[in-house]
Amino acid sequence: MPTFTHSIAGETHRFDSLAELMAKATPARSGDALAGIAAADEEVRAAAQMALADLPLATFLNEMVVPYEKDEVTRLIVDTHDARAFRPVAALTVGGFRDWLLSDEATPAALRALAPGLTPEMVAAVSKICRNQDLILIARKAPVTTAFRNTIGLPGRLSTRLQPNHPTDDPAGVAASILDGLMFGNGDAVIGINPASDSLAAADQLLRMLDEVISRHEIPTQSCVLTHVTNSIELISRGTPVDLVFQSIAGTEAANRSFGIDLALLREGREAALSLGRGTVGNNVMYMETGQGSALSANAHHGVDQQTLEARTYAVARMCEPLLVNTVVGFIGPEYLYDGRQILRAALEDHFCGKLLGLPMGCDICYTNHAEADQNDMDNILTLLGVAGITFIMGIPGSDDVMLNYQTTSFHDALYLRKVLGLKPAPEFDDWLQRTGIFKGEELAGQLPAGFARAIERGAA
Repeated sequence: MPTFTHSIAGETHRFDSLAELMAKATPARSGDALAGIAAADEEVRAAAQMALADLPLATFLNEMVVPYEKDEVTRLIVDTHDARAFRPVAALTVGGFRDWLLSDEATPAALRALAPGLTPEMVAAVSKICRNQDLILIARKAPVTTAFRNTIGLPGRLSTRLQPNHPTDDPAGVAASILDGLMFGNGDAVIGINPASDSLAAADQLLRMLDEVISRHEIPTQSCVLTHVTNSIELISRGTPVDLVFQSIAGTEAANRSFGIDLALLREGREAALSLGRGTVGNNVMYMETGQGSALSANAHHGVDQQTLEARTYAVARMCEPLLVNTVVGFIGPEYLYDGRQILRAALEDHFCGKLLGLPMGCDICYTNHAEADQNDMDNILTLLGVAGITFIMGIPGSDDVMLNYQTTSFHDALYLRKVLGLKPAPEFDDWLQRTGIFKGEELAGQLPAGFARAIERGAA
């Protein structure tokens, strides 16, 4: 096993594995300290970052942070690597790759072509030696477009997930939140409900209500009930109108096993959704959620830092060609991301890594009430992610989820970000907002068309 060294002020720092080097080079966060793998101080961190900067990118094709023979995610990464796509940067070090990404040579077209040639560990490594502004600038150059009933991720666009959760899955309560969100131009990424239970009957009722609302009013969007992939497969077999199949995923085989999934099951879920042919402008049929710390919380991290494992999660997502990937950045808690500063850094890293790997990255900009963070921190993250070209954010009534009990972004936050950055919803959804009179040009009209609210209420009945 190779070792990596770097000297600072006459002291040589030694790192005995690639996983150790990556962990010690990671900007400080509580999860890595909890795992006992974080750098002891800033000098060690700086030495690790400099050693990492000098490392050839090709090293990541020969050295694995999680062994190939023990982990199907590693096998997926290695076996699907596109050597031809990698060729333009194959001779670079991690530091040289950062310089190239910041250069004018790294155009959107060049980054799209390169994505299949990058491994998650490569993009995680370069993110560790980037400043926040580097993460923003580079990610902004890498838009990713997907489609189902509308087109997500085009430059100059910002989409939202309308999240009408309810603590008892009451259809009337869900419908009220849907109505509220649509009035503020939210819901073009997806109308997605976290169900309060795993009841198939409740999921079926919610999906049929969503299908009725979307089809009756010809809303160019898609629905999702965020239930386990096995439930979605069963619902599809029963004839339930499923648009997107959801699943939370992680960056190691063992962590995914803790979620009750493996790669074969995800492929089965995708094929089941594709069999319905419900998309009108595209066939990206999966919605995936991730978050730094999930592998550590499942004791399935193999001594690898949480940010590198998060990037490995994106290899799993990439396999599924999803419509949406959402890093739920502050949801797991301060044990993994302690405060607003750590949550901000993680959000920018996740967005950067996902975009370089060719994924439609969104972010649930959020925190739990026991974290050292507040809504001003979320405003900062929201604004910086908007500048970085985030694909979508969450829209929740009052930014306070009454079912999951955490703080996130609201319908009004999407209006703010679109206004200050000159962004619009997905084009098909934007056209619908104009036709229905919900919006007039760039301005919110303030009321829905006559009879629209009553029709949604009837759909929930």
